[in-house]
Amino acid sequence: MDITMTANQIEFYRKNGFIQINNILTKEELDELRQYVDESMEDHNPLARESPDRSAYFRVLNQKVNSWRDHAGMSKYSFHPRFSNIALQLTGANGIRFFHDHILFKMPGDSKPTPWHQDFPYWPMNEPGALSIWITLDDVNEENGCMMFVPESHKAGKFQPINLAEPEDLFQFSKNTEVNKQTPVICRLKAGSCTFHDGLTFHYAHANQTNRPRRVLAIIFYPEDTTFSGKNHIVTNELELQENQPIKGRLFPLLARTAD
Repeated sequence: MDITMTANQIEFYRKNGFIQINNILTKEELDELRQYVDESMEDHNPLARESPDRSAYFRVLNQKVNSWRDHAGMSKYSFHPRFSNIALQLTGANGIRFFHDHILFKMPGDSKPTPWHQDFPYWPMNEPGALSIWITLDDVNEENGCMMFVPESHKAGKFQPINLAEPEDLFQFSKNTEVNKQTPVICRLKAGSCTFHDGLTFHYAHANQTNRPRRVLAIIFYPEDTTFSGKNHIVTNELELQENQPIKGRLFPLLARTAD
């Protein structure tokens, strides 16, 4: 199932910094990915679905980074050409590379919201343009952790990273910009649907007030010429990347490129 973005969709993404795409997975793919995600997460933390450890960060997110590296089934979806090709279309980049995947469970019970933040300040990249796909494996709304985005906030620039466990108010940093005049958009999704958002877009996820984990696969893509900033990051700390040189190599495959 190939998906071609319309001119209106591309314009919407570039103007607003996010887009919702319904039914990016078929029913069969959704069932398969649910199985793989559950297997991967249970291997990562056998108690993840029943007994959270109640740490401050865990109450925001129970996360597994780079699930593709120890679960072959996850690699099928982390490197799926459908997703990277959409990223290529939305950004207009010449090529799209994979940075990392992460499984995101927002746990039930005493779950906390994921506070307003930008992703890009956490990433070891010099140039903006990287983006995330956020694929939900469960229906999501305000009750169990759907996301909200501030339109056009990616145009306001890069602000400091927010501590997700003990958050600061991101809007205090942006109070002299047009961002604070925008009305956040709630993205309620059916399972198998997704959003894409720019790494500079302000976004937030509601707490999970249900009795089941909210399950998401997120994948980060970036334009192929993006260079390494030298910033500490769990994915790059053990690698010998050269500062101000393109981020590339065996762990960062080129997944999509424009036709010659």
